[in-house]
Amino acid sequence: MAHDEVVKRYSGLACAALTGKVVVDCDAEEEFHQGCFGTAGYDDTTGLPEGALRAGPGCGDPVAVAGLHAGETVLGLGSGGGIDVLLSARRVGPHGRAYGLDASPDMLELARENAARAGVSNVEFLHGRIEAVPLPGHCVDAVISNCVINLSDDKPAVLAEAFRVLRPGGRFGVSDVVTDGPVDPVRRAAAEQRVGCVAGSLTVEEYRALLGQAGFVGIVITFTADHGDGVRSAIVQAHKPAIGPGLEIRPMREADAGQVLSIYQAGLDTAQASFETVAPNWEGFTAGRLPHLRYVAVDTETDEVVGWVAASAVSARPVYAGVVEHSVYVHPGCQAHGIGRALLTAFIAASEDAGIWTIQSGIFPENTASLTLHQALGFRVVGTRERVGRHYGAWRDVLLLERRSTVIGT
Repeated sequence: MAHDEVVKRYSGLACAALTGKVVVDCDAEEEFHQGCFGTAGYDDTTGLPEGALRAGPGCGDPVAVAGLHAGETVLGLGSGGGIDVLLSARRVGPHGRAYGLDASPDMLELARENAARAGVSNVEFLHGRIEAVPLPGHCVDAVISNCVINLSDDKPAVLAEAFRVLRPGGRFGVSDVVTDGPVDPVRRAAAEQRVGCVAGSLTVEEYRALLGQAGFVGIVITFTADHGDGVRSAIVQAHKPAIGPGLEIRPMREADAGQVLSIYQAGLDTAQASFETVAPNWEGFTAGRLPHLRYVAVDTETDEVVGWVAASAVSARPVYAGVVEHSVYVHPGCQAHGIGRALLTAFIAASEDAGIWTIQSGIFPENTASLTLHQALGFRVVGTRERVGRHYGAWRDVLLLERRSTVIGT
């Protein structure tokens, strides 16, 4: 397994650092040509002990892009000798906290020694795997990592765990190794081996897809160094959708079916949500909607669904690949709490991550709450379909709304 190889390798690096050696986790050729591993990527290491600097085999400075604020809690995945955790502790201040997680006992010993030498008390180093973080859900404001996720042989689990431990609105900011563009697999493998990527790197497209599947939105991947043959260092940023206290927005699951359809029916019963009068079964619901771009708002204690949003394709023609129609519904007992706004905001961000350039919807003119919500989030009325259909025996108009992305297709 890659995990065992990684632990053995980094335990050896930690032992070397403990004896005073400088650790650089790439071969001499890579270090000479690229100069991007170790502490070269950091803006400011003032005040850190030499032990932390000696064991800094990263590929960037995730702390610089994590947007840390005083009083926040941050988790470093694969924290190694502790350099990122110590820098984070300095940024969050005495009222904040910085956790470091590492699978190597030797690295943890080194990190704790470095923290003691630095006189930093608002840190805690945990033993465990990044695929199963030993912390409760919704407990940190930021997750950082420095050239570690590429080492995992279960990257979807790592990203799912990062999403789980983050509070709503929390940030994901890591340095990592990725692959960009079509490359020869043999040359790619050689480049990955050269930079120490023993479990293989994700392509940019794979990274985006896995982050989206975990529930992250606002995904940005920025290249920082080129190691040749399509292998690059990059900063990967995303965030967990924001919503009010006690709630969370996550991807819709099949287990949510009953609650989703119940909320759907409650909306239809108002006679203001749709021309439909009876919610379909789950098979019908899923058949008519895209497999991605489906989210629910849930109570974090009970996992009770309090709202949902989903999208349908408007056409099978390729020219309309970036145009979707959406629906958003909130439990009748949970309205006027900002849930619909949070769901729609998350949906807009996720749609842009997916390359959607236009979101459209049809709303009854009498549904003023929905109209107000959509217009507040950038939708505009583009027309009225007059007396387009009969609903409970009465002819009704439908307002056509759309939101054109300012990011995609501009």
